[in-house]
Amino acid sequence: MARRRAAMGFTQESLAEHLGIDRSTVGRWERGTLTPQPWNQPDLAGALKVSLDTLDTLLAPAAYAAQPAPDRVSEALVAPQRLDLITVGHLRQRVQQLDQRYDRVPSTSLLADAGLTLGQISFFGQHAPNGRTRLELREVETEAATLMGQLVWDASQRRDHDNARAHFDNAIAAAREIGNTTAEGHALLRKSYISLYGERDPQVGLSLTEQSAHTTSHTSNVLTGLALLHTAEAHAMMRDQRACEKALSEALTRFEKAHENDLAGYLFSPSQFDRMAGSCYLFLGDHRRAQKVLEKTARGIRRQNKSRAIVLGNLSLAHLRQGELDAATAALHEAIDVVEETRGGGGLNIVFDAGKELRRWRSEQLVSEVYDRLLSLMTAA
Repeated sequence: MARRRAAMGFTQESLAEHLGIDRSTVGRWERGTLTPQPWNQPDLAGALKVSLDTLDTLLAPAAYAAQPAPDRVSEALVAPQRLDLITVGHLRQRVQQLDQRYDRVPSTSLLADAGLTLGQISFFGQHAPNGRTRLELREVETEAATLMGQLVWDASQRRDHDNARAHFDNAIAAAREIGNTTAEGHALLRKSYISLYGERDPQVGLSLTEQSAHTTSHTSNVLTGLALLHTAEAHAMMRDQRACEKALSEALTRFEKAHENDLAGYLFSPSQFDRMAGSCYLFLGDHRRAQKVLEKTARGIRRQNKSRAIVLGNLSLAHLRQGELDAATAALHEAIDVVEETRGGGGLNIVFDAGKELRRWRSEQLVSEVYDRLLSLMTAA
């Protein structure tokens, strides 16, 4: 990245000023000790005049150079007494790299590596010496178990509730053991998704989102804000507009208070509030308002990722419920494009829901074309 920065005529100081950040942050990006936050990446790519995918490539060499020697874990597996903080750091970096890929690639492609890493962490947990090494290992275990829960549920197209929930419960237990309320709140929030979007039980989901928000209220404005967004959606599912909009307002307040050192800052993106608000208004039956918010959100999400598929699927539903077939099928085709690439369980479920609502137009050529693509998705799944 440093070479590209210099080629564009920036010093670290001038690039930092251009982006409105500290010079030390740019330096950490270039050394590979810090990954740009999601909301920084579009502006950074624009300053360097590269695509977001090219930006990933520019950042990768420094990130890999910062890794410890790859055989440290293998050596420690043979002689667990050699486990040290550097090896634990290597395991953490591996988990974080898998997590960064989660939103843009099929979860099935990550399951084997994630399962292997979690198994290694569990093995080391039986042998780690007491003290800081064991504490750091438990920190990594919470991250790995949470990620594994996400992957299992997503790869099963949001059907394997039991195994996913077991991983989240393990993450919660590990986080509580070491007093990490941010990690605990994250696992609780992920667990709430099973109730909200898998079992369609908003009451149980609401209890978990509220628990997550309470747990993180003093440690992470970002995570508390995210929990409040899903609290709002739970209220919307129960058609309680007043409680929904109250939670949305509280979430916005939390995001406004967040700073770049928030422990869960990597979970935030600028599109999240509108994405969730659009979904809320869809559940509340305010389809025109949902459409406007979701259109704005879709324009703001530049990458082909799992979140974009959900936004486009919901946008298609908003158009369908207003009888706007052309706009609905156009959005649905875009959603299917993303789902074909990422295989995200949430996107798959929503595009199939939209397909069901297309039945009353099944004689239309536009709908036949969508059904052909949905059939191909079902076959591939």
